[in-house]
Amino acid sequence: MATKKRATKNRKVCVDGHVFYKSSDCPTCPVCEAAKKPMDGFLSLLAAPARRALENEGIKTPAQLAKKTEADILKLHGMGKATIPILRSVLKSNYLSFKK
Repeated sequence: MATKKRATKNRKVCVDGHVFYKSSDCPTCPVCEAAKKPMDGFLSLLAAPARRALENEGIKTPAQLAKKTEADILKLHGMGKATIPILRSVLKSNYLSFKK
């Protein structure tokens, strides 16, 4: 039986001095990301990669989200199919929908 080879985690330090370990080249500090997570609003419902994807596109409100199609949102790096039902629910609760 073959065993999985584990990726070596590299020690990294963010600009704020937090030490963390990652096996990828991703420079995102988990401590800083946790501090950035909103406490309320629809972005607080999303995983960090999906939240960052929307924030990077300037989408911070349901009204801004409604100006995009589902296909536009799914093209964003960090956005997964599991996020779409959450976003649909947010839009519906605000009497909005994705752009057709």
